[in-house]
Amino acid sequence: MSAIISSIEKNSIAEELDIKVGSELLTINGKKMCDYIEYQYMTMAETLELEIKTPEGEVECYEIEKDFDEDLGFVFESAIFDRIKHCANNCIFCFVDQQPEGLRPSLYIKDDDYRLSYLQGTYVTLTNLTKKDKERIATQHLGPLYVSVHTTNPELRAKMLRNKNAANLLKELDFLKQNDIPINTQIVLCPSYNDGEELKRTLQDLWEYKTILNSIAIVPVGITKYRKEKLQQVTKKIAMDTIEIVEQFNKKIKKNIASVSDEFFLIAGLDIPEKKYYNGFNQLEDGVGSLRCLIDDFNKRIIKAPKSVKEKKEFTLACSVSASGAFYNFAEKLNKIKNVYIDVHPIKSEFWGKDVNVAGLITANDLINQLKGKCYKNVIIPSIMIRPYTTEFLDGLTVKDVENALNIKLCITKDIYSTKELFSLIFD
Repeated sequence: MSAIISSIEKNSIAEELDIKVGSELLTINGKKMCDYIEYQYMTMAETLELEIKTPEGEVECYEIEKDFDEDLGFVFESAIFDRIKHCANNCIFCFVDQQPEGLRPSLYIKDDDYRLSYLQGTYVTLTNLTKKDKERIATQHLGPLYVSVHTTNPELRAKMLRNKNAANLLKELDFLKQNDIPINTQIVLCPSYNDGEELKRTLQDLWEYKTILNSIAIVPVGITKYRKEKLQQVTKKIAMDTIEIVEQFNKKIKKNIASVSDEFFLIAGLDIPEKKYYNGFNQLEDGVGSLRCLIDDFNKRIIKAPKSVKEKKEFTLACSVSASGAFYNFAEKLNKIKNVYIDVHPIKSEFWGKDVNVAGLITANDLINQLKGKCYKNVIIPSIMIRPYTTEFLDGLTVKDVENALNIKLCITKDIYSTKELFSLIFD
């Protein structure tokens, strides 16, 4: 890997220098960088000398004078410029291991890199940290880190991650606590493994790290039709029991530090909790509170919406099955506005199997097969369906492929926690 520039920010130093997308940043002041963290540190200077390799293979040098905190305007293909630290585990619930063959190679990479955890909020198990890694984390105070806990029971964690080093979790958390590195933690709930009494134990053990603990997120295990490992789905009863365990724990410690993901409430047939439940929405990327953000944002905007629009506006909202209830409610209210016609179409996951119901795993083929002849000319989808910085879906087809197959236009909303773009499409 290397520091390949994927895009240039507008009105930036990089744009003024006319640096091309696809160029490689080789050195800053004669030194190579291993990741974006080093890049940030090295660019905190008023005078810089950059060595850049163009897409044509020519090496060019640039001398730059700038403000101390002024950004250069580079966006890189990856935040890691050397080698990603790969996962040393073989988790019983690993999603990478339950994919079909033939997908793009990047989907089969198992990363467990503390740098990506710090920079992008990806989860790490802390089973592969070296002495050098720890020294860097402590010295540069790299936090918060997002830690995949799953259980604090040493024997059970080693069993679930199928790695004897996984039993050392509490020692690794002790290190983070000693160095005041804040953490957000995750528990993938696997019925008959780490639910019930084991979950209670894990929550209580994590509270011992309250000085660095920002949040605890509990999410249900995801099971595709390609899974070979025998695991149980989270049932309605297990969902309700888990919600109750978390509620009682929060009451005991008098703080909403732990939250279950929205999916637990949907499985249990309960309403999504109010904002105060989510403790500042620390784990939106894990589906903890994303629907509440969306619902609250919609309710604020619909109050101020006009009673009619001049031209007919017709849209199909293609969403996940799990979020369809909220979108049906949105459509019902929007359709009361004169000349507005909103159709909601939940997309079932034929590709992954009936038990996968989240938007981020919807494929282009599922959109094509389920919307053909059943949608308006304008179809709205969230950007989470698309691979970042590309137009590709998980199955390799592109936005243009879907548009051509359905003879429609895809309207892609970038902010999945807001309805601002939806309202702009309708009223602007």
